[in-house]
Amino acid sequence: MSRLAQTEGLTDIQREILSTVRDFVDKEILPVATELEHRDEYPTAIVEGLKELGVFGLMIPEEYGGLGESLLTYALCVEEIARGWMSVSGIINTHFIVAYMLKQHGTEEQKEYFLPKMALGEIRGAFSMSEPGLGSDVSAITSKAVQDGDEYVLNGQKMWLTNGGTSTLVAVLCRTGDAQEGVAPHKAMTTFLIEKEPGFGEVRPGLTIPGKIDKMGYKGVDTTELIMDGLRIPADRVLGGMPNRGFYQMMDGVEVGRVNVAARGCGVAQRAFELGVAYAQQRHTFGKPIAQHQAIQFKLAEMGTKVEAAHAMMVNAARKKDSGARNDLEAGMAKYLASEYCKEVVEDAFRIHGGYGFSKEYEIERLYREAPMLLIGEGTAEIQKMIIGRRLLEEYRTQD
Repeated sequence: MSRLAQTEGLTDIQREILSTVRDFVDKEILPVATELEHRDEYPTAIVEGLKELGVFGLMIPEEYGGLGESLLTYALCVEEIARGWMSVSGIINTHFIVAYMLKQHGTEEQKEYFLPKMALGEIRGAFSMSEPGLGSDVSAITSKAVQDGDEYVLNGQKMWLTNGGTSTLVAVLCRTGDAQEGVAPHKAMTTFLIEKEPGFGEVRPGLTIPGKIDKMGYKGVDTTELIMDGLRIPADRVLGGMPNRGFYQMMDGVEVGRVNVAARGCGVAQRAFELGVAYAQQRHTFGKPIAQHQAIQFKLAEMGTKVEAAHAMMVNAARKKDSGARNDLEAGMAKYLASEYCKEVVEDAFRIHGGYGFSKEYEIERLYREAPMLLIGEGTAEIQKMIIGRRLLEEYRTQD
């Protein structure tokens, strides 16, 4: 085994794509990631390079100008990119979720209009579901859209919008009906495709993107709020052309997004292991490299096992989705395990570095601040465990 997290059964094309992406990460991302992250600077040159590689169109069908690759190929590419800098994988993830939702649920006119430009990275997507007053309780959404002739008028405030400033297309979930007795709240929600100018401030009449939210990690990528105040959207920009289907569309996007977050956790954990195992062989105490001390070998053994296990579960979840089968159980498990193991592997690598891990001169300091975001993104560990528990009860239900 040349390194951890190898994937069996890949085609020659998949291997070539992954080799190209890994080479790009090693040459174009890793040398500058920490410096850009410390400056909280958007990685413009890196994004342009990924556009040239076709990464923004990786899963978009060939008929719309994309590469038509599988979720597995995409997830493995995300794993490589997150190994270089997790923020870059976040820029791609939200774009990918919107493209996926368009591919699966959009009208033919919406697909033909958006997907070719998204494949080239000319249109960049963002995904907006969360709000200031809710976390994982999507049914509590208060942003509202009211139909007015051939348009909808949108009002409300959204939160934690990745790519909020740099995106030019945002998929936004709003309530399109009042609560009625006996009608589930999720059956009165609609996804709107909102086109806007990049930047901050009022980016189109009725739509404001305030400045970036200052975060402890996950820097470089712009995370923002989104404020709608009398925003008018044509009815033909309802995803799929029919209202009140937004919740199901968004959950479909979140499901593949969870595979993406699992892949990010795998990538960050791999990088932390690389840093830890390298430093353990360079640092000497008591007359020998610390890697020769049993306590450090135990840490490396645990770290390597966790990297392998998380990768295997992520690959399984992606392959299940690619098969057309339901994969919410596998995606929930993969996201939960990979994010938790990522945190643990990063912390162990941090401990191996000792006092130097606390210095901004060492890359592990950046990873230590980035890993916690994965515990929350695309649903907390508690939400994943709720999904996993319910699905396991479905599978193992006993006779009454």
